[in-house]
Formats: sequence, C-alpha cells, structure tokens
Amino acid sequence: MHTGTLWRWTSLNGPAAWFFITIDGAAGDAIAATALMRRLEGMGARGFGSVKVRAAIGGSRWSSSVFPVKGGGYMLPVKAAIRKAEGLGEGDAVTLVLEF
Repeated sequence: MHTGTLWRWTSLNGPAAWFFITIDGAAGDAIAATALMRRLEGMGARGFGSVKVRAAIGGSRWSSSVFPVKGGGYMLPVKAAIRKAEGLGEGDAVTLVLEF
C-alpha cells in the first residue's frame, strides 16, 4: 500500500492535462528492483523504462504502467474515469495498492 498526492501535469501544446501519483520510498524501490530483475531475466526494457502494474484505489481497479522519474521513484497515471469514480481531485492524498 502506498499513499501519495494526486498532481496534475499540463501540456505546453494545449489544454490537455494528465494526473499522476508519484510512487517513491519503499514502493518505488520495489518497482525498480522488479524492473531490474526483469531486465536481468532477459525480458528487456519497456518503453521509457515503464513497468506494467495493476492498481487499485478504493473500489476501482485497472491495469496501467508506471514511468520512472529522474530524481527517483515512478509516476502512475490516473485516468479521468478513476478520478471521477473515486471523487478525486488535484492535491488529494490517495492511498493505492499496486501489483507488479
């Protein structure tokens, strides 16, 4: 289980916004270890260094990928349908469960 803050990234090219939760600390370290293990097992690296995950927030569950952050950790995109179903907005603290 991990708790993070829902944050928004807005493109410089238009009005589209993406929402993410940063996965750091022990959870981020576990994802990095999984990514390294998969590379060592010959599974190769995925695009942008991503790792496939299953995520759950409240009663919502979905499949996605997490993407590495330069300073450490990963970021999980949170779809509009999930935010709406769980009543989430920018700046909310979110507790989630990840499987990878």
